[in-house]
Amino acid sequence: MQSKDTINNRLSIACEDIILREYRLSDLERIHELTWQPEIHGYLPGWNVPKEVRQDWLINYEIPTNNEFIQRVQEGKHVEELILRLGIVLKETGELIGWCCSGIKDELPNPNREIMYAISKEHRNRGYASQAVRGIIQYLFENTEVEHLNAIALLENESSNKVILKNQFLFIDEIEIEEEKYNHYQLRKEDWLNL
Repeated sequence: MQSKDTINNRLSIACEDIILREYRLSDLERIHELTWQPEIHGYLPGWNVPKEVRQDWLINYEIPTNNEFIQRVQEGKHVEELILRLGIVLKETGELIGWCCSGIKDELPNPNREIMYAISKEHRNRGYASQAVRGIIQYLFENTEVEHLNAIALLENESSNKVILKNQFLFIDEIEIEEEKYNHYQLRKEDWLNL
């Protein structure tokens, strides 16, 4: 697995079968489609917004925040509370099949940077989510000041809980967020580097 930045400030993390890369404006249609899959918005309520809202978010928030995050990493500055949003792309076809992101989760105790991900229903159970999570963990721990990462998964979301555990997160506790029960996990940089 390797990270590389290109001239255009583009971040690309190559994994076994997938590539993690920044969101692009050309991803609008596909991200919109994915957020409307019941298998995704069932676990990520509020993500299935009208296309115009998604476009506004992409243009005015998500892409600019990614650019700032990557710029700070390149300059050796702290990313602090900035969010990194990466698309999950199949190496073989170039198809965007999901996303893997990292940002601050206010409902978690400090340090509260989390990772989250979603994969299209057509591409589940093939190890892509685990590869994506490994890729973003490695990038964050090797290139930023981040020392702890969190992950949460609804109790009944068996596949997500498996992905988190497969990536060496330790179970902390059950927590309740907006009347939903989640498993809360954490991974320390020190433990990751010693694996």
